[in-house]
Amino acid sequence: MTAAGDRLRPTLFERSRPGRGGDKVPHPPKDALARIPADQLRAEGPNLPELDEPELTRHYVNLSQLNYAVDTGFYPLGSCTMKFNPKVNEWAARLNGFAALHPLAPDELAQGTLQLLWELEQALAEIGGMQAVTLQPAAGAQGELTGILMIRAYHRSRGDLARQDVLVPDSSHGTNPATASMAGFRTVTIPSAPDGGVDLAAFRAALGPTTAAVMITNPSTLGLFESRIGELLEAVHAAGALAYMDGANLNAIMGRFKPGAAGFDVMHINVHKTFSTPHGGGGPGAGPVGVGEKLLPFLPEPRVLRQPDGRFRLERPGERTDSIGRVRAFVGNTGVLVRAYAYISTHGGTGLCQVSDDAVLAANYLKARLAGVLDIPFQRPCMHEFVASAAGLKAETGIRTLDVAKRLIDYGFHPPTIYFPLNVQEALLIEPTETESVETLDAFADALRAIVAEAHADPETLHSAPHNSPVRRLDETAAARQPNLRWRGMTGDQSPCPD
Repeated sequence: MTAAGDRLRPTLFERSRPGRGGDKVPHPPKDALARIPADQLRAEGPNLPELDEPELTRHYVNLSQLNYAVDTGFYPLGSCTMKFNPKVNEWAARLNGFAALHPLAPDELAQGTLQLLWELEQALAEIGGMQAVTLQPAAGAQGELTGILMIRAYHRSRGDLARQDVLVPDSSHGTNPATASMAGFRTVTIPSAPDGGVDLAAFRAALGPTTAAVMITNPSTLGLFESRIGELLEAVHAAGALAYMDGANLNAIMGRFKPGAAGFDVMHINVHKTFSTPHGGGGPGAGPVGVGEKLLPFLPEPRVLRQPDGRFRLERPGERTDSIGRVRAFVGNTGVLVRAYAYISTHGGTGLCQVSDDAVLAANYLKARLAGVLDIPFQRPCMHEFVASAAGLKAETGIRTLDVAKRLIDYGFHPPTIYFPLNVQEALLIEPTETESVETLDAFADALRAIVAEAHADPETLHSAPHNSPVRRLDETAAARQPNLRWRGMTGDQSPCPD
């Protein structure tokens, strides 16, 4: 037991004992060190812990059991689509022909992978209603940047250099304005209307000869489909600008709405969300980008091409002079793309429609179960996620959204996304996905009902939550601003990592 609690085992250094482990394996020759050049030798041996293999294995297995994972529980993180990931996709991604292929292998030795990537491009183009797709971007944010760089290249190719503004609704993902700024554009924020959609009057007023593009997340981070999308896109194109769609919420509209057919010029697709790759903690991910006719010449190179004889090859350098060039090494995050291909192939067109239908049904069911428990700012039907608010609860009891989220941990649930979107006070963004059973959704709703009852009866229970986790509530501000990333040995009764 350490100062951090009995569920956090001692570190490997604390368990280390001199001479422990390594006695049952062959020892190196006595002159092993003499064979190494003197200038390559350490002055002292590495300070590594010494312990046997069973202790090492149990240490990491015990640590892994402290983690919350999609294979062990419900992840209602809004805007993340943390669905369960079919294991057959993992099997496919680990096939030796894909996993062991060298990134620089010549086209002749990579025909299987190139064919898969080409077919995946065709499938994603069909799903998005786009002319073509690049698989290079490593994540949604890089997909956004790729799309905006192509928009910039399009305007420059026409000599239209005055277009410096990108319109971004306040219900968009936070990466949208960051992307526009990185590409050298000015961001113009468009407010939401009372119904949660884009304020059409403000949108039209902001459009003009300096507008390069609009970036719309549809469905939005409020969980709402933009009902005025036709009018918005018509106004954008009439002003000579282009329309970018953030496809992070594609899980709600697959097979039901094709952005390209609706008039969007470019969109990215988070295949690690919609098409099931385990994600979080910095990766892995992939953010393919689809384009319409106007942006086709500017796609990153190299693209995968199918030749008349049926074989596949990568574009040669300089084959498309208008391309914006590479945005990532090689052809993208192939392991994630193989999983996406397996997911799409398994479901087929009707199956993908069913995925979206089930995701929307689950979100609306859970939203109805929480009516009267938390504030629901927007009453019209949601898509695959919805926004709830603890603003009323805070006014009545002093309990904040953070308190509710921490108390959910004691009930065995991962909290939903909190304090996002930013235009809803004390927000909880909840996305159940299509993979959870009605029993799981009911249990989650019952937990929130119980927590709200506790807020009125015993608010201190929530203020001090969580109570049953390996560690108690942390100072998240200090952790973000003064992270302690270095292990230090314990001193007396101090914490395991004293300064």
